[in-house]
Amino acid sequence: MRIVMLGGSGFVGQVLARRLVRDGHAVLVLTRNRSQHREVALLPGVELREGNVYDSDWLAARCAGADAVVNLVGILNEPGIGGAGGRGFERAHVQLTRTVIAACQRAGATRLLQMSALNAGRGRSHYLRTRGAAEAAVQASGLRWTIFRPSVIFGRGDGLFCRFAELLTLSPLMPLAGANARFQPVAVEDVAEAFARALTRPDSIGQIYELGGPEVVTLAEIVRRAAQWMGVRRLVLPMPNAVGWLQAATFGLWPLANKPLSLDNFRSLAVDSVVDADDGLVRLGIDKTAMAQTVPNYLAPRSTGG
Repeated sequence: MRIVMLGGSGFVGQVLARRLVRDGHAVLVLTRNRSQHREVALLPGVELREGNVYDSDWLAARCAGADAVVNLVGILNEPGIGGAGGRGFERAHVQLTRTVIAACQRAGATRLLQMSALNAGRGRSHYLRTRGAAEAAVQASGLRWTIFRPSVIFGRGDGLFCRFAELLTLSPLMPLAGANARFQPVAVEDVAEAFARALTRPDSIGQIYELGGPEVVTLAEIVRRAAQWMGVRRLVLPMPNAVGWLQAATFGLWPLANKPLSLDNFRSLAVDSVVDADDGLVRLGIDKTAMAQTVPNYLAPRSTGG
């Protein structure tokens, strides 16, 4: 197949691109800045094209002749002090998804695989609200769609264990907002496998797959395991909601998008990120990867702080 990918230069996208190439597909990855993602262009069978994915005309031209379009674009936080009041989420999740749909319709590309998130459309966060709005647009598009809702995703270079590993080097004490929030971390390779299998299965059309790993853990347990696999001793201090809100508001003053925590993240933590009984990986016949199988391999033991 000829597959067009948006967000293909990101964490999940690079793993998925490699997986699709193994199946013999030709993959066109669209990016805003080719020079920042030269490693993607080195993958055999992958073409990297620079352009503005929000330009419907440009995007439609790239989608012409595609057997499938994969939209992986998503953000966890907005740049700027205090964020952008949800406008960044609206642009990345809803506006772009509508542009992708319009481009597919104009180009005659009828197959769309859409990345979403567990709890899309639930809760009070801009992140979950806009994920839900994007899903609604996909379902009303008339395209042959499949939607994926993963819990938090782990893997080398992730924004979960690797982010906490950075924070755990700073102090022997780790104050933690939302410590009791529950997650079902899923391996990036399993997420990529779900996309690859759904791509070739007609029965995946019109389906939503919730993706979660073999364990349900709290945020505090995730941080404690990160410290254990790093080989450091850290005290995780769960904070009451009021103090956690203050921590999130303080971190939200960080002007960049890669904030350790924001108020919008804090709102998302109010809803457990756990799959229901209709497990997508099981439906697709995928054996789940446990955190302990891979995470210790990329969280090298640290000597800093003991």
